[in-house]
Amino acid sequence: MEDSTSVKDNDLAKRLQAVAVSDRIGCHQAFKVAEEMGVTLAETGRVLNELGIKIVSCQLGCF
Repeated sequence: MEDSTSVKDNDLAKRLQAVAVSDRIGCHQAFKVAEEMGVTLAETGRVLNELGIKIVSCQLGCF
């Protein structure tokens, strides 16, 4: 059985992959997904790094 963190990461990964285009995601989109999923920006950035998805048009260098 997966722990809740693995399930949350898996759901977050699926959502980020759905939003990303050509392995890129806009910073605003990443912020929005994090808010929708109820996760921190740090968690979102970690999952994006694991997926190899690059942040573009970044606001304030958060990622």
